[in-house]
Amino acid sequence: WILNLFKSKKLSKILNINHGFFNKKGGVSIGIYKSLNCGPGSKDKKVNIQKNLKIVKEKKYKKSKKIFLVKQIHSNKFLYINNSSKTNLGNVKADAIITNKKKIPIAVLTADCVPLLICDSKKNMIAAIHAGWRGAYSGIIQKVIKFMYSKGCNPINMTVAIGPSIALKNYEVK
Repeated sequence: WILNLFKSKKLSKILNINHGFFNKKGGVSIGIYKSLNCGPGSKDKKVNIQKNLKIVKEKKYKKSKKIFLVKQIHSNKFLYINNSSKTNLGNVKADAIITNKKKIPIAVLTADCVPLLICDSKKNMIAAIHAGWRGAYSGIIQKVIKFMYSKGCNPINMTVAIGPSIALKNYEVK
């Protein structure tokens, strides 16, 4: 499979973070889902979604058992995973994942929404945010940053990467 991976130049300078933004190329899904569809909420065949997630995991996170995802609901809710969190988190409804736990891959899925990664290099904390217009309007980004501040993160040590998303000329929001 040919898998396209885009990286942030700024996040790439931080040695203890492995990150990337994937596009839809390189997956096994067919028909209307012909892509690297990793969305468990889609009506794609579950076996294809699992194979696609395995493709991503093998590309970036070979030593991990799974990639932590949330059931995205276009909200301002987030999940925090720390060292005392259970590893079987199930089907948590949220639009961001924050963690200070090392060597666990976290991810959000986007199509036309905006993916953001926030990393505090001193506190070793990272957040992956799915920011659709509803979540952005209801403050998902501010809420995640405020939580990170409450855990001791400092804006001086924080780097934000905004991933690929739909362009204004292709999408109209009222």
